[in-house]
Amino acid sequence: MSKQTSPRRRGPMGHGPMGASGEKAKDFKGTSKKLLKYLGKYKVSIAVVILFAIASTIFTIVGPKILGKATTKLFEGVMEMVGGSGSGIDFGYIGMILGSLLGLYLVSALFSYIQGFLMSGVSMKVTYNLRRDISIKIHKLPLKYFDQRSYGEVLSHITNDVDSVSQTLNQSLTQIITSATTLVGILVMMFSISWQMTLVALCIIPLSLFFVLFIVKRSQKYFKSQQDYLGHVNGHVEEMYGAHTLVKAFNGEEQSGKTFDQYNEKLYNSAWKSQFLSGLMQPVMNFIGNLGYVAVCILGGYLAIQGRISVGDIQAFIQYVRQFTQPITQVANISNILQQTMASAERVFEFLDEKEAEPDTDHPASTDNIQGSVEFKHVKFGYHSDRIIIKDFSARIKPGQKVAIVGPTGAGKTTMVKLLMRFYDVNSGEILVDGINIKDFTRNDLRSLFGMVLQDTWLYNDTIKENIRYGRLDATDEEIYAAAKAAQVHHFVRTLPGHYNMVLNEEASNVSQGEKQLLTIARAILADPKILILDEATSSVDTRTEVLIQKAMDNLMKGRTSFIIAHRLSTIRDADLILVMRDGDIVEQGTHQELLEKGGFYANLYNSQFERQGEGA
Repeated sequence: MSKQTSPRRRGPMGHGPMGASGEKAKDFKGTSKKLLKYLGKYKVSIAVVILFAIASTIFTIVGPKILGKATTKLFEGVMEMVGGSGSGIDFGYIGMILGSLLGLYLVSALFSYIQGFLMSGVSMKVTYNLRRDISIKIHKLPLKYFDQRSYGEVLSHITNDVDSVSQTLNQSLTQIITSATTLVGILVMMFSISWQMTLVALCIIPLSLFFVLFIVKRSQKYFKSQQDYLGHVNGHVEEMYGAHTLVKAFNGEEQSGKTFDQYNEKLYNSAWKSQFLSGLMQPVMNFIGNLGYVAVCILGGYLAIQGRISVGDIQAFIQYVRQFTQPITQVANISNILQQTMASAERVFEFLDEKEAEPDTDHPASTDNIQGSVEFKHVKFGYHSDRIIIKDFSARIKPGQKVAIVGPTGAGKTTMVKLLMRFYDVNSGEILVDGINIKDFTRNDLRSLFGMVLQDTWLYNDTIKENIRYGRLDATDEEIYAAAKAAQVHHFVRTLPGHYNMVLNEEASNVSQGEKQLLTIARAILADPKILILDEATSSVDTRTEVLIQKAMDNLMKGRTSFIIAHRLSTIRDADLILVMRDGDIVEQGTHQELLEKGGFYANLYNSQFERQGEGA
């Protein structure tokens, strides 16, 4: 795609996406419903988790009351020994109580383990489903979505946002259940011991809720902002890493560093504010809890002196008061985590709700017996509806013709190819293959007709053999070798360590640019397409390699309709048809000789190239 005709992501020294907002989640309720929909598939498991979490919590809550009986019996025994009356400490009774308490705690631990095991399974399945749906969504989104966003931001949905949801489901969901059960259970146990002391203890709740709501209200916006700018930082780092050589070559380190510092500063500001505010929760709640603890101790001592409460009950009640603030604190902390989770979930669901490419037709045309004729009929297109760049493009190409598309940068050459393969759809007009509108094919069927060799080669981290096989996944090794020989690849591959089994690294930098280009041609030959697209395939190689690539391309183009996008006009003199583009329209068309004889725009382009070559010599 030419530079003037397409929206692109910011370059290595660009600023990327801006304007992330720090407001609250736009639709907290709606996001919760969507998340519950994912959880709905595991209703039985979640019901068991809730049941076991409640049971485990109840067994733990009953513990202090039972332990209080042992304390009371021990106290009474000591007092009898001091007073010289009775039989002293009843160790049998105390041992029985302690044994019962141990059994109770063991059962509680078992239930807690089971519910933790089940909830981990549920959270991992939900995480798997979210990532699977995101992966499916990526393939359904139109190309313009990725043209307008950095790859790092999209990756952030799959990593950071989904991880945040996963951790909350795994850790916080059961904590909410146990906290609520603990709060209710402790209240019941406290009332069973002393209603007066319970009322004093309850006075801390309004004070606790006030501070919880105060902190939550102020921290929520910072959690949303934190997630947004985390995505921006990831996007910038990914972009800089991918273009590291280019950044170095143009001394862009300083600008890149400034851009990173801007994002990092905003991430830092939102992150420390959100973490500081959420971190206030624990000390504030501890302070409030200690106030209640002191009040209960004073009242408990008074009631004990009057003989209205036993020592064991005071000891149990103090334990309950100590535990009483814990579920409130946990709920407060969880509320902060839930804010971050909902902010992350909202971003995930916003991505999943993005508008997809137009669906394929329900009754697709068959690609059998396609000969390869192509016709553009009054095509009109713009990447934005208010900026039309292809104004009225018409051309007819016969099967097997070699068609060159030439013109200055920004003329719309590569844009036409993207329209032909339905990476974008035309605003008006038609593109026909064998007289059939390309919209009448499914996208997969349509693209199976094409083979592409681009200036920017794409190879992945696997063996040379598997990179060639990507052209047709069911190809045999013999077919791969035959395609490699036709593409002038076989000789140089035999000189490499491991031959066809040599693994290309992440950037495929362990082979030269020319060798990478030959490998992509071998892939295209193996695919055996009806129509070929060659986009500046020889522009970045030396003359000797260009000769090899030209031979490989000649083998590739035999009997196939071929579109060649070229800036070096000397390479397309033998084309059957040359389409000369300027400002989105065909201004001339014909053979090389015909266009030179016209003395028009093409002749000027051609002659200017040789003048520059002459000046360089």
